[in-house]
Amino acid sequence: MSIIRYEQTQGTSPGFYALIIGLGVFILAALGGVYFMEHNGHHVTGMSNRIVWGLPHVFALFLIVGASGALNIASIASVFNQKVYKPLSRLSALVALALLAGGLMVLVLDLGRPDRLIVAMTQYNFNSIFAWNIILYNGFFVIVGVYLWMMFERRMNKYSRTVGIAAFTWRLILTTGTGSIFGFLVARQAYDAVIMAPMFIVMSFAFGLAFFILILMASYKWTMRPLGDIIVNRLSNLLGVFVAGVMYFVAVYHLGNLYLAENSGVENFILMSGGVYTQLFWFGQVILGGLVPLALLYSPATKGNRSMLGLASVLVLVGGLAQLYVIIVGGQAYPMELFPGKEILEGYGGIAAYMPTLAELMLGIGGIAVALIIITLLIKFLPFLPESLKNDIINS
Repeated sequence: MSIIRYEQTQGTSPGFYALIIGLGVFILAALGGVYFMEHNGHHVTGMSNRIVWGLPHVFALFLIVGASGALNIASIASVFNQKVYKPLSRLSALVALALLAGGLMVLVLDLGRPDRLIVAMTQYNFNSIFAWNIILYNGFFVIVGVYLWMMFERRMNKYSRTVGIAAFTWRLILTTGTGSIFGFLVARQAYDAVIMAPMFIVMSFAFGLAFFILILMASYKWTMRPLGDIIVNRLSNLLGVFVAGVMYFVAVYHLGNLYLAENSGVENFILMSGGVYTQLFWFGQVILGGLVPLALLYSPATKGNRSMLGLASVLVLVGGLAQLYVIIVGGQAYPMELFPGKEILEGYGGIAAYMPTLAELMLGIGGIAVALIIITLLIKFLPFLPESLKNDIINS
C-alpha cells in the first residue's frame, strides 16, 4: 500500500456550519430536557420505582456498546494485520471515543444527581459490576487516546500494534462488563443469562460498524474525497457477518430460555403478548434490524449499492435501539417473581407501564449529537481522514 496522506477538512462551507448549528440545537434541547427533569424531579419522566432505567439508558448503552464496536476497524488493521483497513484506523478510534463520550454524557445526566458520580469515582465497591464499568470506561479513554497518539506520531508507529492489542483486549472486557450488568441480575428472569456478555460483544460489532460506515461515507461525500469500492465492499460484507451474528445469539438466547420452564412466562411476554415490546422485537429488531439489512447487503439487486449500504446501516442502528429497549425496559416491565409459585394480586404483580417523555427522548438524541459534533470538529482541525481512498491506492 502506498503512503497514505492524511488531511483535515476545510470546514468553511455553509453546509458545515449548518451541520454544527443543527447538532448544537439538539444538544441545547437535551440540556433543556435535563434541566426540566432535574428541576421538577424524575416524576415528570415516564420512569417509576418499577422502571428505573428508561429511554435515556437505552440511548446511553446503545452509544457505549457502539463505541466498543467502532474501534473494530482499527483492531482489524493492527491486531490482525489487515493492511487494507489501516488508513481507517484514526477515524475508527475517533468514532469510538466520541460515541463513548456521548453515551456517558447521557448516562451521567440521567442519574438524577450527577454530582453523586464523584462518590462512585472515589469510593469503589468492587462487588458491584457498575463500579468495574467506571474503571473500564476511564481506561478505554486512556488506552484509545494513547493508541491515537501512536498512530499520529510517526516515531511511535512501531508501537501502535502493541497498544492496539491492549485496546482490543480492553474493549472486549468493557463490552463483557456492560453485558454482564444484565447477565448477572438474577432477580429478573429476562436478564439472568450469561450469554448476555458475548451477545453484547457481537451487538457492539454491528452497531459500531454501522455508525462507522455512515460517518465514513458522509465524510467523504461531503468533502468530495474519493472513496473506492474496495473499502466500501469490505465494510459491507463485514456488516452482514456481524448482523447475522447478532441474530444467531438472539435466537440462542430465546431458544435457551424457552427450554427452561421457569422462563416460559417472560418469553411469552417478549415474543407473544408483550404489546409494544413484542412489536419492537419482531418488527424493529428482527425484521428491520436484521432480515432487511441482510437482504440489502447480500441481494444481487442491491449488493454494492452505496445508498442501500447506508440504508442497511441506518436500519441496523434502528434495530439496535429496538433491541436494547426490549432488553432494558421490557426486562424491567415484566414483574419479578418475589414469591415463587404464588400469585400477586396487586402491587408488583402486573406488567409495569412506561411511556417515554419528550425530555427523555431529547436527552438520548443529545448524546448522539454530542458524539457527532466531536467527530465533525476534530476532523476539521486534525488530520483524521486520508486524502484519498481510491482503489489503486488501497491495492498498491
